[in-house]
Amino acid sequence: MLLLGLTGSIATGKSTVSSVLASPPYNLPVVDADKIARQVVEPGTSGYKQIVSHFGPSTPDLLVEANTENGGEVGHNGKGRPLNRPALGRRVFGEGKDSDRKALNKIVHPAVRREMYRQMIYAYLRGSWAVVLDVPLLFESGWEPMCGTIMVVAVRDPAIQMQRLRARDAHLTEEDAKNRVAAQWDVRDKAERCLRRGEGAGVVVWNDGEKEELKREVERVMSVVQRSHPQWWAWMLLLCPPLAAVSGCWSYVRSWWIKKSWEREKQREKAKL
Repeated sequence: MLLLGLTGSIATGKSTVSSVLASPPYNLPVVDADKIARQVVEPGTSGYKQIVSHFGPSTPDLLVEANTENGGEVGHNGKGRPLNRPALGRRVFGEGKDSDRKALNKIVHPAVRREMYRQMIYAYLRGSWAVVLDVPLLFESGWEPMCGTIMVVAVRDPAIQMQRLRARDAHLTEEDAKNRVAAQWDVRDKAERCLRRGEGAGVVVWNDGEKEELKREVERVMSVVQRSHPQWWAWMLLLCPPLAAVSGCWSYVRSWWIKKSWEREKQREKAKL
């Protein structure tokens, strides 16, 4: 089974591409890290309790009253009030908040990984030829070596990214939007690193236009992916677990080597400056 890592940056269209891949003609199962990240911090979960303990004392508006849109009965069954996500976002993505981002990641990432592994195994047992790992911070969080193919959704024009972000999240000020974009690795660098993997192992979906153009772009890159990873190969891996293990190990080692080569090259470039 092909692990197709889908990533991008905030407001580049990754979620739209994910929904396209989950629909005909692809019908691929999607393991959505963002969705799982919300689930693992719902009231009553271990992640929720840790966030409230760490951020609550210094973030007075961290929790909101329960209503039908954010969980309704959740606030009345002893599990606690829902998180105020915009408030937590301002706290974590504001300037000089590296320690807060690290603390939040330390709480959320382990729980997300466990649930992602469970869903990946389920997709494998169902005989899916590929599963989409929808991970916004795929490179940063160490998922890169796990993926046979990585797909980056990117925009060439940074202004388009800012426009889409503020249109999507109307509560953000211009400064908030800039902070959120600046807090992430530049998506054009992600695209460059992805393409270093070679044809079929790294593809970029450029999303500077309208939705119909995006669909055609997805069709283009998926034709490349499907040629490199035919469905008959997925069935062979399913029917022969030892072959799947060898293939997975080879893919991991190759991806790890590409990652390290990229990092060494960037270090040399910085040393020259």
